[in-house]
Amino acid sequence: MQNEPNVLDPLAVAQTWHGQGRSVALATVIETWGSAPRPVDHQVAADVIASGTPRVLEFGVADETAWRVGLSCGGRIRVYVERIDG
Repeated sequence: MQNEPNVLDPLAVAQTWHGQGRSVALATVIETWGSAPRPVDHQVAADVIASGTPRVLEFGVADETAWRVGLSCGGRIRVYVERIDG
């Protein structure tokens, strides 16, 4: 297929989408500590695309909660989400 991005390379996918006129947001993990799992959340990216205002998100898992789901410890993750323009 012509101009199909490498789906394992998120930047290639973003570049292809942008070239097709689609809106794109990039989420970058800027800090982790301990066990830091987090499910996918596309709504924040949609909000950043709509507003153009970048956001820093922080998620945490307490040690007690981590033990209940089989993790060795709690943790924290910080993610920077920004709209990609031109």
